Amino acid sequence: MNCNRVALNGYAWTVTGFDFERARSPEAKRARQDAILVAASRLATANGVREVTASAIADEVGMHKSAMLRYFETREDIFLQLATGAWDEWSAAVRADLEGLTDHSGAGRPDWDRNAHEIAAVIARSLVSRPLFCDLLAHTPLNLERNVSLERVREFKTHALAAVAEISSTLCTITPLRFDEAHRVVATATSMAGAMWQMAAPGTRLRDFYESEPELAHAVVDVEPQLTDILRALLTGYAARSWQ
Repeated sequence: MNCNRVALNGYAWTVTGFDFERARSPEAKRARQDAILVAASRLATANGVREVTASAIADEVGMHKSAMLRYFETREDIFLQLATGAWDEWSAAVRADLEGLTDHSGAGRPDWDRNAHEIAAVIARSLVSRPLFCDLLAHTPLNLERNVSLERVREFKTHALAAVAEISSTLCTITPLRFDEAHRVVATATSMAGAMWQMAAPGTRLRDFYESEPELAHAVVDVEPQLTDILRALLTGYAARSWQ
């Protein structure tokens, strides 16, 4: 049996190269699951989540689809597992970036526009630099949560909500925002990143078409600067309320 390590969502996943007989130990089952996740991530990064079928993932791994679905409930379950790991990885990374900024929690009005832009830019950049995460953010509420068991939904939501709370707490330490306001900033950032990423359609024929037709120039979405501007406005508005 040949084994190698593949980086996925900031973690090292073990991928095994061998004929996929049914796993009979927890370790073997975990290895099969990791290989499936790596294959799904690779395909989704190249083609987009919506284009990747369960059969394509099984072919990429070298398994029959029915055998692959012994390890995950459905195709959507595979991508929901990827989304769970992506939330954990993004939370740790963006909190580290935010903690590296100067504490702006006591900043007054004269400096706040600059400070708000800096914070907004950090959050926007951290999302745009993770294209698969942005893609998954849009698909999660649309279909990934709708074709898995409620227990799977509970596991995913627990991770995602914990990540939002962690980032919100970090925001509260460097801004004058209350926790509920910081929470809405993070929720807005992730929901807008998912939606805008779909509208931007990077790397697709649709994007090429928009860019080649002058009368469709308004349809071209540049996610990072637009998301930064939205988050800056939200941060500025919440901060202004705290000074009233």
